[in-house]
Amino acid sequence: MPVPLSTATTRWRCTLCGNLTRFDVTRSSRVVEYVHLDLAGEPTVEEREVLSETVESVRCRWCNAADQVELVDRPAPGAEPGQV
Repeated sequence: MPVPLSTATTRWRCTLCGNLTRFDVTRSSRVVEYVHLDLAGEPTVEEREVLSETVESVRCRWCNAADQVELVDRPAPGAEPGQV
């Protein structure tokens, strides 16, 4: 089941351990890339357009929980810790 993406106003939080900062994210993407090859044949991606992207799973890096990640509101700019 796809997991909602975090946004400018939300972020992921592990409900089991409270982690807000470290996650392993598995995603599927469909992209178009402009690849430039130098004369030696080394590729460099110069442009990348994401056509579609689905987050398949988000796993907490601290406690390894995969089914305990939720979206929560980000704190307001300038808010003290613990305030939203």
